[in-house]
Amino acid sequence: MTEPASASTGLPNWAYFRYRVNRDIGGLVAWFRSRWRESLMFRIAAGAAAFGLFLWIAMFVWLVRDLPEAEALLTYETPLPTVVRGFDGEIVHSYARERRVQLQYADFPQKLIEAFLAAEDKNFFSHGGVDFMGTANAVVDYTLKMGSGERAVGGSTITQQVAKNLLLGDEYSVTRKLKEIILAGRIEQVLTKEQILELYLNEIPLGRRSFGVQAAARAYFDKDVDALELHEMAFLATLPKAPERYGRKGQEQAALARRAFVLDRMEANGFISGSERRAALAKPLGLVQQRAERSADAGYFLEEVRRQLIDQFGETAEDGPNSVYAGGLWVRTSLDTGMQDAAREALREGLLRYHGGRGWTGPLATIDVSEGNWASQLAASPLGIRYRNWRVGVVTQRNGSSARIGFSDGTEAPLGGLPDRLKTGDVIVASPSGGAWQVRTVPEAQGALVVQQAQTGRVLAMQGGFDNRLSDFNRATQAMRQPGSTIKPFVYATGLDSGMTPSTQIDNSRFCYYQGANLGEKCIRGTGSGGQYPMRYGLEQSQNIMTVQIGMTAGMNNVVKAIEKLDIGKFPAYPSTALGAGETTVSRMVAAYAALANHGRLNPPTVIDYVQDRRGKVLWRADKRECRGCSMPQWDGKPMPRFGVRGEQAMDARTAFQVMHMLRGAVSRGTATVLNPLGLPLFGKTGTTTGPKDVWFIGGTQAIVAGAYVGFDQPRNMGGYAYGGTIAAPIIKSLIEKSRDKWSDVPAVAPAGVRMVRVDRRSGKQVFDGWPTDDPRSAIIWEAFKPDTEPDRYTRQDEIAARRNEILALIRAGSANLRASEDDDPDAMPRNLAEEKGGLY
Repeated sequence: MTEPASASTGLPNWAYFRYRVNRDIGGLVAWFRSRWRESLMFRIAAGAAAFGLFLWIAMFVWLVRDLPEAEALLTYETPLPTVVRGFDGEIVHSYARERRVQLQYADFPQKLIEAFLAAEDKNFFSHGGVDFMGTANAVVDYTLKMGSGERAVGGSTITQQVAKNLLLGDEYSVTRKLKEIILAGRIEQVLTKEQILELYLNEIPLGRRSFGVQAAARAYFDKDVDALELHEMAFLATLPKAPERYGRKGQEQAALARRAFVLDRMEANGFISGSERRAALAKPLGLVQQRAERSADAGYFLEEVRRQLIDQFGETAEDGPNSVYAGGLWVRTSLDTGMQDAAREALREGLLRYHGGRGWTGPLATIDVSEGNWASQLAASPLGIRYRNWRVGVVTQRNGSSARIGFSDGTEAPLGGLPDRLKTGDVIVASPSGGAWQVRTVPEAQGALVVQQAQTGRVLAMQGGFDNRLSDFNRATQAMRQPGSTIKPFVYATGLDSGMTPSTQIDNSRFCYYQGANLGEKCIRGTGSGGQYPMRYGLEQSQNIMTVQIGMTAGMNNVVKAIEKLDIGKFPAYPSTALGAGETTVSRMVAAYAALANHGRLNPPTVIDYVQDRRGKVLWRADKRECRGCSMPQWDGKPMPRFGVRGEQAMDARTAFQVMHMLRGAVSRGTATVLNPLGLPLFGKTGTTTGPKDVWFIGGTQAIVAGAYVGFDQPRNMGGYAYGGTIAAPIIKSLIEKSRDKWSDVPAVAPAGVRMVRVDRRSGKQVFDGWPTDDPRSAIIWEAFKPDTEPDRYTRQDEIAARRNEILALIRAGSANLRASEDDDPDAMPRNLAEEKGGLY
């Protein structure tokens, strides 16, 4: 038996081991010194080796000094677009500059994973991040192609591609490759193979602005990954090598060849059988050239949502973790797509109806077609239209009575219906007609329409023009226009708050006011029937003189304060303000009318209900009311917890109901009777401004309020026949008809403190011997009063006086019509026009 080496020395094992190390090192040092003294070549070789080691260490230090930390991938957040949902939770849009969808590893079909492994890294589950054989081949290929300008094969593993895509970038250099190799090893120590594959399949660029397999599946096949067939999975696996090549038109054969290679590799690796491979090879590529539209046609609404999100959360990743284009936000909006469709079509029909036969309004733009690249210029243009079968195109030729139109896809067709002013290079709108295309006219007049829930402030629909692809200026929120007579309800509300009632008699003969020592007193005569009338009559028939009388009696300072409290705007305290001589937006006016329907409570209009981050945490919500006691672990025996009332009390609830009740008469027998056949308990007010330059209607039910205006972007006369009752009100009528199921026929509910009293409609006095009927012209109606403000009883003397006033009114009306018929100007407006008759005249 051999004795342990330490036995001869008597030393412990550890001491003996140290002794042997010191002896061997000492011998090596002595040998090195001897060779160093005796051999020049040894000294040169040793120096070179030392220098090489130093360079290697220096290079390694240089490579890793600013190398990203692999641990960063543990908390890496994929840049994701913001997904927008409508009021019912359905996806209506996404804000994305790149197509990205994040999936979990379990969401990827196994065959799809195997297709990418076969094409990119068959040894992925066995190597430690680097395939040294593949790297060696890449080095050889790089050496052979050096100086040729041709890019060498990468030889990168999936782990290396993750390092490149997420941490390093796509710089083509040796140093980047070395960093990639180092990082790949570190990533393998930090992440599991499944985590690496999940990152890879979510981040790999695959062309058509898509990143990750789910986005690519949508871009190339308009499918989700779980619906892909084998040949489609194999095609996606071809894309990492040339993401912008295989999906292009004209590259079908190259794509089929590469797909066949992937299928061959899948069979060779045992992922699929031979019969599966042959079946997949027989399938066509099946690429879609254009994805199915997954966005609601609500451009103005969605742009308003985007603008508000950017203001609050930022636009890009540099602005914060919850940015619009990288944060992966989930946004619930109040958009009702059915209501939006109705609003869009109703406004378009109204604009086209007003435009009538005025003829072609000119080109949308012009481009130079002489260089032959008109298709690319047109494709780069932001102009577009989504109306019926209309398309935006460019006139490529115009020779007398013949012309041709070209589209962004490069196709051309004959063009008919040629206006005289049409010329080559004009960008126009056209629609198919027979075997050719016909020039169409986009109305020059524009407008806006907003639909809002009265009790919540949620905007259900918003259309800010004919088409946002032609003009992104949102006239619903950005266009400052004079409201005309639609401001009058708030003048009447101020009068009611100052002690008047709907039956208060107001003089409609003339209005006089003192203009100062130099100008003296000025008097304006009424344009309608003179005499004394109940307040209700003035609002129903939009009488200007009565409105100004009420405003001046209640105090114009009080009127503008009421207008400002309802967030309509800051108006001057002039008599003309009572007739709409200020500026505001459709959105603000609709919100103010919604306050009338909501018993005086004002809810600011909102298009966003709440915003969640990518994990579902609520970041912001419009309804900030708290529900105290809603999260109790056990019931305490008290009444069920409820949310508080929403909105700010901007007007006396009783006053708001009185005004709304009078505005119901404007629909029944006033300036908005075009809406009465709908059979709904509608209230509302028309408006026509001086010129007329703008025509309005705002109103609705106690649940939903809508408003619209029509006018030119650069305000000008719309024609003497343009009134709110003939242009704007029919737009709202069309809206309701197209969305009838969303409008309730439940009558308005009065707040506490309102007394409904039978009154004579002409005198405003209380009656006891009759009842109101469904006839809008009934002499007896229900009227809303605050307690102890009811009018006196109607008497025989009142009836005689009313008859006398009717006769006098007929005489005055006849005289006014006679004067109008003698007017030399055929385009002049009748002198007895009141709003519709109203507004600023």
